[in-house]
Amino acid sequence: MKHPEPNSVENLFNSVAPNYDYLNDLLSFGLHRVWKRQLLLWLDPGQGQYWLDLCCGTGDLAIDLARLVRPGGSVLGVDSAEQTLVLARSRAMKVSWLPINWMRGDALDTGLPSNEFDGAVMAYGLRNLSDPLAGLVELRRLLRPGARAGVLDFNPKVDGSLGARFQQFYLRNFVVPVAANSGLESQYAYLEESLKRFPAGAVQVKLAIEAGFLEAYHRPLAVGQMGALLLKA
Repeated sequence: MKHPEPNSVENLFNSVAPNYDYLNDLLSFGLHRVWKRQLLLWLDPGQGQYWLDLCCGTGDLAIDLARLVRPGGSVLGVDSAEQTLVLARSRAMKVSWLPINWMRGDALDTGLPSNEFDGAVMAYGLRNLSDPLAGLVELRRLLRPGARAGVLDFNPKVDGSLGARFQQFYLRNFVVPVAANSGLESQYAYLEESLKRFPAGAVQVKLAIEAGFLEAYHRPLAVGQMGALLLKA
């Protein structure tokens, strides 16, 4: 199974950064915001807690998190792509009272202290890691015992199934043509290839347990096209 090289993924997200939020809203019909809010409802971050947004992108989820951990808490957003972090910092300046910090780092090896966080989220990041298991191991290392985490991503379907055919049709006939209008056809064509190697929800649960999480279960979203991997350290 071929996985993307870290530098190629970083370059991809640097190139799409200026259009990233616009295209996410357009391609999901704005529903990605609903799914992220649902993830936070399931995780229930508390006031005074320290949370991590790993693969934070342009920072929308980190900002929502920061609102929930006030007062006394804070959020650290980590991403490998500098251009997305530039946009995250710019977005955060509009809500400068929120307790958020940003750091460029590798999700497979953040360099952060172990047992540091009360909780963590990762939205549409695990699928892009060269080794999803190693990413879950690093996520577990960063969490305190009993901490909660949630991973939001696509939920790949069995080849040939109705769900798989729908995903393929949606990506080829809607996502890629829309991205092409912004000059990003090749970048978004990558989505279909990334789904082929990404494990479905049941396998994600097994990987999380192998990574050291005490509890793991997968909750479907968007009629099973998306899913949230909910974890307890």
